[in-house]
Amino acid sequence: MREPGLRRVIGALESSLERITLDAVAEIWEQVPAYRASADPHLRDDLTTHVGLVFRALLTSVEEDRPVVPSDFPITAEQARERVRQGVSLPDFLQAFRIGQLTLWDGVSAAVRDDPHLRDAAMSLAGRVMHLIEVGSSVAAEAYLDAQRNEVAEHDRLRRDLFEDLLAGRDVPPGPKRSLLRTAGLEPGAHLIVASVFPVGPLPERQTLPEVAATLGGALAPPSPGLTVVRQQEVIGLAPVQADTSDAVVDRVRRAVSELGRGGVDLAVGVSTVRPGLAEVPEAYTEACVARRGLRGSPGLVPLSLMSVFDYLVLRDDVTALRLIRPELRRFVEEDLARDGALVETVLAYAAHDLRAKAMAEELHLHVNTAYYRLDRIAERSGCDLRGFADLLELVISIRLLSDHHRVARNTPSDHQRRTGGPGRDGR
Repeated sequence: MREPGLRRVIGALESSLERITLDAVAEIWEQVPAYRASADPHLRDDLTTHVGLVFRALLTSVEEDRPVVPSDFPITAEQARERVRQGVSLPDFLQAFRIGQLTLWDGVSAAVRDDPHLRDAAMSLAGRVMHLIEVGSSVAAEAYLDAQRNEVAEHDRLRRDLFEDLLAGRDVPPGPKRSLLRTAGLEPGAHLIVASVFPVGPLPERQTLPEVAATLGGALAPPSPGLTVVRQQEVIGLAPVQADTSDAVVDRVRRAVSELGRGGVDLAVGVSTVRPGLAEVPEAYTEACVARRGLRGSPGLVPLSLMSVFDYLVLRDDVTALRLIRPELRRFVEEDLARDGALVETVLAYAAHDLRAKAMAEELHLHVNTAYYRLDRIAERSGCDLRGFADLLELVISIRLLSDHHRVARNTPSDHQRRTGGPGRDGR
C-alpha cells in the first residue's frame, strides 16, 4: 500500500472497525426479519464474528496491494452451514452480506468526512468494496447451496432410516428420529394410515419421484406434515389421522393423483385402513401394498377399506395358495388368458350376477344362447359344475390368483356391485 492517503484511510477504518462491525450487525438485524425470527441464541454472535472477518479481508487485501480472493473468506462456508441450520434462507443470507458491505462503505465515508484531502483515496476503495461484495457473495452462495444439499440428503436419509425402523417394528429411541416423528404429528398413540405408491410407466421429463412424493405428502397429511419417503421406485406415505377424517384424507390424495395424472404422471396408489399406533405400521404397509396390487398395474387409487374380504385374501401374496390350484383349473385359466380371456371374463360376470345367465349376457353384450354356450364350454374345459357354489368359488379364486390383467380382474362379485350398483347376494 504505497499511497499515504490510502494508508491514512485504512488506519481510520482499523480504529473504528469494531464500531462499524456492530453497526452492520444492527442493520442486518433490523432489515432482515429472518435473523430476528431465528430461535438460535448464538446467531447474533455468529453474525458479528463473520461480519468482522469479512471486513478484515478488505483491509488485508489493501495492505497487501492485491484483490480480494475466495481464500480471504475462510469461515464463510461454516457460517453458511450454520445459517441453513438456523433457518435463514439463501436470499436473506446474501442480503445480509450486502448490507454488511454497504455499512462498511458508510464507515469509509465517515472516516474521511472531515478531511477533503482523503476523499480521492477513499474513492479508490469503492471498486475494492464492490469486488469484495462480488467475491464474498459468490463464496457465500456456493457454500450455502452445498450446505443445503447436504442437509436435504441427511434429512432424506434420516426419514428413510426412520421408516425402515417402523416397518421392522423397532422402537424409535430418543434423538433425531423421535423428533422427526413428533414434527410429523406421529406421536406413539396416534392413529395413522399408510399409502403405497408406484409409477405406472416412466415419469415425464423434468419430473422426479421426490417431487411426486412432495405433492402426495402435501395432500396426505395436513395439518400435520406426516412422513413421506422415496424407497427405490416406491413412494410411501405415513400420515396421522382421526378415524372420522380418513375419508377426507383419501379424497385429498385422490385429487392429487388425478392432478398428477393430467400432467402425465400415472400412479397406482393403495391406502391402508386406519391403524392405532406406530406399532401397527408394518401391518398398515402390508394393507396398502395389497390394495395397490388390486389395481393390477393400472393407474388409480384403492383404499383397502373399500375392498371386500374376498378381494383382500385373494390379493395377498401366498405361494401356497397358488400351488393348491388344481392342474385342470390352472390349465383352463392360463390357456384362456393367453387367447383373449373371454371365458374367464364370462365366469367372473356370471358370479357377479349371482349365477343369472341372462343378466350376465346383458353385461357382456352377448345373445343369451351365446352365454349358455360359453358356460357349457367352461364347464367342459374346467371340469367345474358352475351351478355349484363350491366349484364356482374355487374357479373364481383360481382366476383371481392367476390373472394379472386388470380388465379381467375387475369384475369380481364385490367389484361389480360397487361399480354398477347391480344385484347383491339377495338378487335385489
